[in-house]
Amino acid sequence: MTSSEVESGKPYNAIIHEAALRMRVGGPKVTRAQLAHLLEVSERPNVTIRVIPFSADGFAGSGLPMQYLGGTVPQLDTVQIDTQHGAEFIDATAQLNRYRALLERVDSTALPQDASLDLVRRIAQEL
Repeated sequence: MTSSEVESGKPYNAIIHEAALRMRVGGPKVTRAQLAHLLEVSERPNVTIRVIPFSADGFAGSGLPMQYLGGTVPQLDTVQIDTQHGAEFIDATAQLNRYRALLERVDSTALPQDASLDLVRRIAQEL
């Protein structure tokens, strides 16, 4: 999540798997700073951060980082997925429908925001 995306005031909803929060790229100090940043950003009224915990059964989107960019006109929605060859943008109706369904399953798996932020705090304390 970039500063401009968060500061724009537009709704920004992030769903993060617990595994990503526990990765220690750069060591514990860097990881703590990243988690603190997530908690700080989550205080903005336009930002929602939710976590999919390890305990979630049958997580539907494992290993698939994506950004779903949606607006008031669904036909203009776009999905960005990261591939080994760079970013790929998807805007075909049939494909968007599949990603919308995937996003709904991921959304139903994630913890509510309060529980998610509690988990982020617990992970930070464990470092």
